[in-house]
This record gives sequence, structure tokens and C-alpha cells, in this order.
Amino acid sequence: MLATGAVASTELLNDPRVDALALPVAPAAPDETDLQPRAGTADAAARYGLDLAEVAERARLSGAAGEAYTLQLPRPIGRGTDLPWAGLPNHVVLVGVGSGTPDELRRAGAALARATRGLDRVVTSMASEGGPGAPSAVRALVEGYLLAAYDVPTSASSTDEATARRRPARELVLLGRHGVRVANAVEDAVRDAAATWLVRDLANTPSSTKNPAWLAEQAVRLGSEAGLTVQVRGPKELAAEGFGGILAVGAGSASPPRLVTVDYTPSGDAPARGRRHVVVVGKGITYDTGGLSIKPREAMVPMKTDMAGAAVALATVLGAAAAGSQHRVTAVLPLAENHFGGASYRPGDVLRLYGGRTVEIANTDAEGRLVLGDALAWADAELDPDVLIDVATLTGAASLGLGRQHAALYSADERLISALEAAAAESGEAVWHMPLVEEYLPAVRSHVADLRHVPIDGSEFGGGSITAALFLREFVGKRTWAHLDIAGPARSTSDKHEVTEGATGYGARLLLRYLAALR
Repeated sequence: MLATGAVASTELLNDPRVDALALPVAPAAPDETDLQPRAGTADAAARYGLDLAEVAERARLSGAAGEAYTLQLPRPIGRGTDLPWAGLPNHVVLVGVGSGTPDELRRAGAALARATRGLDRVVTSMASEGGPGAPSAVRALVEGYLLAAYDVPTSASSTDEATARRRPARELVLLGRHGVRVANAVEDAVRDAAATWLVRDLANTPSSTKNPAWLAEQAVRLGSEAGLTVQVRGPKELAAEGFGGILAVGAGSASPPRLVTVDYTPSGDAPARGRRHVVVVGKGITYDTGGLSIKPREAMVPMKTDMAGAAVALATVLGAAAAGSQHRVTAVLPLAENHFGGASYRPGDVLRLYGGRTVEIANTDAEGRLVLGDALAWADAELDPDVLIDVATLTGAASLGLGRQHAALYSADERLISALEAAAAESGEAVWHMPLVEEYLPAVRSHVADLRHVPIDGSEFGGGSITAALFLREFVGKRTWAHLDIAGPARSTSDKHEVTEGATGYGARLLLRYLAALR
């Protein structure tokens, strides 16, 4: 659907297949009043006969990252025309790049994608400047472009002209003389954006299609195509091995639960020195009604995306394999539908999770920590990970406390915290390190079981995201562990910059950046 490339000559602009030229502009310098042209903008403006200052004033452009203004110039009629843009693309898109940081270029790329929907071929000088930052600038620009170019899959029986106008441009061409490092940066951007697209596709799929069996089938198909080892446990295996949390959560649904593992092991040619085994466990609730502790209607509407953590784990292991990571990566996907029925688990029940820990149930709408508890305990016992990370749309408390921009990061390992924070800064997928408050431990203690999975109603503790993390910590043994509560950034109610409405795909690029930097 979309290609990226590099060319050496602006003669490409004379190619009749080119629909648009995109030019970067930046805010005025402190002692100036006009926009600052970037990377050939002034030359192109002269070639078109444009007065950039006049255009900027008319369009009220500031040069801020994410602004975009399209000039659609009339096509010359007849021969011998003296219009300055004769023979050139008749769409000129001015895109604000701010000061040119990776975050700003990601926003600029997103703005370009939205401004050029429905066109065929777009060329840009936005990433043509050289220097040591060129690869990171190109990567950010292309990432932003691809992320905003995403279209939610549709079940519509037919498409119309309006739909065609919404499709992203078929090709983006980067003007400039780019070397191997920039080509690699483009490749990295495409791979990471593809991982995000996969998370979005899976999470946006309606739950009328997406049940645990369907999601397990997707993992088998994608893992097998990538040459990875995939194992699926069904209800019989889960019962025989003692996965009491996954079975209880899925008991009320007509669609039985699954536990899927997808394993990538580097080839024999990869250096073994410094190799780590990173296990990513992702919450995979394919739909969440709340069970017997049923949700209000409004809260159910986005619940097809409650398996976003599992999608992130799957995209991470596939992305690691595509990148040829030197580390072994295993995705663990506990999949269930939290419905209600005659077999539903109830408040007041006591469950026995993998490994034998018993858990008192207080709210069946806190099901995510139960399936994660099973999966984390199993990963600790059977996979021997060097690093154990879980990803989940877990608590409303996390989104209330941090909003929709940041995931809540919990860990006691300073090195892992620093590595994830660095990966978050590079990827633009923000995290905020939260405390594991030891004084809150009584909130997850029970008089009738080993643990209580949510605090007693009206307790003095509060901090719902913190107490959920403390509960999960009980199942990770002595492993180096981090918990990412992505309830806020995993979903969006509107398009904004590189984020798209619906499932955002948050987390895949963050973890792939972490793996790429892990030593």
C-alpha cells in the first residue's frame, strides 16, 4: 500500500506521476517575523513563484510541529503557459516541523499523511538535511507518516469515492542523498510501524469475530509464517495444569479460554554472549462485560480492545524476529472472554491459580490480574526469564491518575526502569514510573485465602493501579519484572498526531526499542 524510498535529484518533481511536494517550515527565529524555511523550501518556493511569508500569513501558519497547509494550484491549460509551476506537482504542502526533534518530526510525518490522503505519489524534502541526527530524524518522520496513515479495517459491504479519498497516499519518496544508515532507519521505522498496525488491527477487530480461539489462530498463523514456535493450550490442558484464574474468568462464556506462547530464539549464528531471555505477558480479554459485576453500557463499548496487551506481546515477539534480535523473546498470551452465565465465577469465590496460590474474589470485573497471575506464575516457573514484563489495559485508576498520554510503569529494578524510560522517550510512547507502596500490601491480603485480588470496598488504601501491581508482583518470584498498565494510552476517542481513533497500538514500539537497546 505504501512505499518509502530515497532519490538523489529534484528532477523527480517533473515526473507527472507526482501529485504533491511537501516542504518543511519552522517557527520564526526570535529576531525574525517570517517562518524559517528548511531543507530546500526556499528554493522550491522560488521555483513555484511563491511568497512564503504571504502564504504563511494568509494560512496563519506558525511552523509548529503538526501544522499542515495545502496549496492546490491550478493546472496550466494549453501549451506555452508561463505559469511558474508548469510541469510541477500542483499540490504543495507546507508542514510545520517545530525545532526538528524526533517527537516533532513524528508529528510532522503524521500531519503529512493526513494532508495527502487520496493522492498517489508524494515527495518531500522534510528529512533531506544531513548530519549525525539524520537517521533518527528520518525514522521519526517515516514512523509518524505510517502511523497516521493507518485505516481501521471495515466490514462495510462496499466502498465509495469518499472512502477512496480517505486512503493514504500510495507512495512517499524522501528527497536527498541518503546512505546506508538512513536506509536502515527507514527499515526500522517501517518494521516498528507495522508492529503498531498489527496491534491496532487485532484490537479493533469486533468481538463478534474475535474470541479466544480466533485470537489464538492469528497467533499460530503469524508465528508460523515467521518461523517461530507456537503452542496453544485449550480448556483441557489448562485444567490439567492448574490455570485456575484463566479458567474461572472464561467460565461464563460460550467461547472457551486459551493460553498461547510464541517463542523466538536467535539463530545459531547470533552471538550467545549478552543474550537475554525476555518474556512479555499480555492481558488478552477478548471482551469484558465485567462478568457478574457487570459494567454499565458505556463502559462496555470499548471493551473489544481489552486484549491490547496480548496484541502488544504478539507484535513484540514478531517484531523482534523480523529485526533479528540477539535476545530470545517469548510472548505469553492468556486469552479469555469475561462474560456471565450459569458457570460464571462469583464475588466471594476462592480460586487456586497456577502454582497453588489461592485468591479471594471481590469483583469479577477485575479479571485481568487473574489471567495475568496465572501466566506470570507459569512464566516464572517454566520459562526461566531474565526479564519478565507484563502489559495490560488493567485499571481505570491508571488512566484517571495519568490521563491518556502515559502508561503506568511499575518495577523495583532501577536498570529496567531506566531502560524502559529511555525506550519510551525514543519511541514517543510515554511512561511514568509509579511507586510500589509497601504500606499498601494489606490491601491484597485475605482472611480466607492467600491473597485478595482487589481491596475491600471502602478501604483506606485507594491507589487502585498500585494495589493491582502489588497483586501481580506476588506471582513473579524473584525475577526482574516490570508491569505496564496501558489502560490510558491504549485507546483514543479521536485522531491526534500519530495516534488514531480506537485502538492506538501503544506499547509495541516501546518494547521493540527496549529490546534493540538491551545489552
